[in-house]
Amino acid sequence: MSHPPPGEPEQPPSPYEQPGQPSGLPQWGQQPDQRQWGQQPDQPQWGQQPDQPQWGQQPQEHQQWAQQPAYPPQGPYGQYGPPPGGGGGPNTMAILSLVFAFVFAPAGIVLGHLAKRQIRRTGEDGDQLATWGLILSYVFTAIGLLACCGWIALAVWANSDGGGTYN
Repeated sequence: MSHPPPGEPEQPPSPYEQPGQPSGLPQWGQQPDQRQWGQQPDQPQWGQQPDQPQWGQQPQEHQQWAQQPAYPPQGPYGQYGPPPGGGGGPNTMAILSLVFAFVFAPAGIVLGHLAKRQIRRTGEDGDQLATWGLILSYVFTAIGLLACCGWIALAVWANSDGGGTYN
């Protein structure tokens, strides 16, 4: 049994304690021992990693998980447009060229050529979109011209009276 600090009265021994042997139970005014039954003092508690600090204690070594991840550097203000590296998606005029191929094919031709020039200059994505926009625009324009010419020819042929007059 341990002796109380000077100035405190001595407590009577526990009836369950063998004289001369420590009981492992805390005495009045003492902090309880954190060890479980049968554990050695240098072993960690059940469920705790050996190098992990106990709750409320500061770790002795520098721990990397306590730091926030570094953010990438921010670019200068006042710059417009997609970020460098071509991650801005396909060229807008190439998309419009493909759309206008079905809506108004001559506008699709103009937009397709402008998109091809802009893609060559800037290196953006969308070259195949512009190519398909041009192909479809030329095909639909040709079909439209043939249809107009055929309609005009049909109107001229229908209005012709065959060279004679019917009275």
